[in-house]
Amino acid sequence: MKMLLKSLCCAGLLAGLAGIASAADIQGVLMDKMCSMKAMKEGQQAAHMHTRECALMPDCQKSGYGVFTADGKFISLDGAGNAKALAALKASKKKDDLMVQVTGDVQGDAIKVAKLKLL
Repeated sequence: MKMLLKSLCCAGLLAGLAGIASAADIQGVLMDKMCSMKAMKEGQQAAHMHTRECALMPDCQKSGYGVFTADGKFISLDGAGNAKALAALKASKKKDDLMVQVTGDVQGDAIKVAKLKLL
C-alpha cells in the first residue's frame, strides 16, 4: 500500500512538472495555416512578407492561424488563439512583418493560447 501511495505521489509530481515544462513564450510571424506552406518552402523572408490583408481573407481565416518561428517551424493556435489572432489582425495597422508573441501551453505542434500580442 505504501509503495502504491509513493508511486501515485511521484506520478502526480511528474505530471505537474511536465505541465510546467510545456508552458512557453513563442515569438515569430503570425500567419494563417494556408499560407504557412509557402513560408515552410521559402523561409523567413516569405513569412515576413506575408500581408495582413491576406491573413484576413475569408479562406485564410477559415484555415486558422499560427506562429512561424525563427527555426522554420509552424505552431498552430487553438480556437481561443485563433480568435485572439483575428482580433489583433483587425486592430493592427501593420501591412506585413506581423511579429507576434504568444504565451501558452505547447502541446506537440500546437499551442493553447493564454495571451497573444502583436509586436
